[in-house]
Amino acid sequence: MKIAQHLLIAFSFLGAPALAHADSHANAFIDSNAIADVAEHTVDSVVNIQTEAVIEQESDPFFGNFFGDAGPQKMEGKGSGVIVTANGRILTNAHVINGAQEINVTLQDGTELKAKVVGKDTRADLAVLQLEGKFPALKPIPWGDSAGLRLGEIVLAVGDGLGVGKSVSMGIVSAKGRGLKIAEYEDFIQTDAAINPGNSGGALVNLRGELIGINTAIASRSGGYQGIGFAIPTNMAKPIMEQLMKDGKVSRGYLGVGIATVTNDLQTEYSLPVNRGVLVASVEDGSPAAKAGLVAGDIITAINGTPVKTDDALKNTVAMIKPGSQVDLDVVHKAGGTTSVKAKLSELPEATRAQIAPQLKKPTKPSRGRRAVAP
Repeated sequence: MKIAQHLLIAFSFLGAPALAHADSHANAFIDSNAIADVAEHTVDSVVNIQTEAVIEQESDPFFGNFFGDAGPQKMEGKGSGVIVTANGRILTNAHVINGAQEINVTLQDGTELKAKVVGKDTRADLAVLQLEGKFPALKPIPWGDSAGLRLGEIVLAVGDGLGVGKSVSMGIVSAKGRGLKIAEYEDFIQTDAAINPGNSGGALVNLRGELIGINTAIASRSGGYQGIGFAIPTNMAKPIMEQLMKDGKVSRGYLGVGIATVTNDLQTEYSLPVNRGVLVASVEDGSPAAKAGLVAGDIITAINGTPVKTDDALKNTVAMIKPGSQVDLDVVHKAGGTTSVKAKLSELPEATRAQIAPQLKKPTKPSRGRRAVAP
């Protein structure tokens, strides 16, 4: 596989309940009973997901069907999900259910139910499921504000890692805003809470029991947990989920530019007028950017008054703005001078990937021994 050769996509899930007396900004004062309360409440909001698919196995060109493995083959997968509504909506990763012809969900009390896909967004690796049939009263997980997370804040992970049964692990927020190039739209929370294959689609929660991330991937040399896990933050996941529940798909804003983060090296190499912002490396013909007068060599430093420091930040911000909206861009022009440029976003075409300018980036060498596999 060619996705991020130094990363392992993993099934991760976490969960936790809402406790008024547990303050995530006062970790030093949280006792073990408070952590246990959060863990015990959260497991009710996390589910196990089993998928089945039948694929056609081709005959070996030399041995034919000698080994008896040609023809239809059943493939099974496991992951996790989070209950987000009382009427049976489940949020998980898109890669958990991709290609599945049958989806089965197991609740905390052991109830097994069929589920159908309401909508999925492979560009951000998220999907929404709907439980079918009669089910007991559900406990939707409360939502938290992932933007308020602090480095070192304690978080819990709940899920069925490696298929041994639902369990809880604890760690801290190690970093925020990670871009790993394993999905098209990323803004990962990094944590050292134990995440293993089988956990994808589960919940990362703070000590108030609020959902602050959907576990998605790990970095590993062994294929298992090595202390580096990644979760999609709720401030990205929630608006995507809401669009999927409403329309079954996600409509993203589209500017039509190839971009690269301005660094000191890039400034020196290309004699750029500033050392921060996002360089416009190319402009699509007829795109909103072209109509607004942007040209290659311009540098975007803010959108709607909010500074942008990286290409991922600009890409994610534009994507979450409704198509047809007008945005104000602060631009340092190639020809000189700084102005505010207005651009009317169109809708991101289905077949178009947000463009990054790899030719302007120094290649990153994967850490030796790390590998990428699909969970």
